[in-house]
Amino acid sequence: MAGSITAANAIFQLYIPDVFPSPQQLQGFAADDIFDTDDQELVQAQMGVDGQLSAGFVFVETKQSITLQADSASNDVFDQWNGAQQAALDAFPASAVIVLPAIGKKWQMTRGFLTSFKPIPGAGKVLKPRRFTITWQRNGQAPN
Repeated sequence: MAGSITAANAIFQLYIPDVFPSPQQLQGFAADDIFDTDDQELVQAQMGVDGQLSAGFVFVETKQSITLQADSASNDVFDQWNGAQQAALDAFPASAVIVLPAIGKKWQMTRGFLTSFKPIPGAGKVLKPRRFTITWQRNGQAPN
C-alpha cells in the first residue's frame, strides 16, 4: 500500500489477563477519532539564574484515548474491564499490540490501566461515540 495513510485497516488487540483469557481485537471505531496518544514531555528542563539550561531524562506515562461508536461490540470489552475492577475493588493491567498496515508499523503497549471510562454514550439526533483512556507504563515500536 505505498502512499496510503488509511486507518481503516488498523488493528488494535487489547489483552487484559484478569478479565479475558485471550486478546480482544477492538472494532467499531468512531470515524473521525479512532485512537490517539497525548504528547510526552521526555526531558525536564530548568533554566538556572545564570542562564545555563540543565535537563534530565524522566520516565513518563503514555495516555491513550480510544473512541468507539455507540453500537460497537467492543464497548463490552471496556464495560467488562471496568465491571471486573469495580467488583474486585482493584485495578487490572492490560497490554496491547497496535498494527498500522498502511505505514508498515507496529507498537507494543505494556502495563496499561483503564483511567477514564465513559459509562454510557451521549445522545443527540443519534447516539454519540464513547471514549476510554488507558494510561500505559511503556510503549514502543515492535518488529513486524
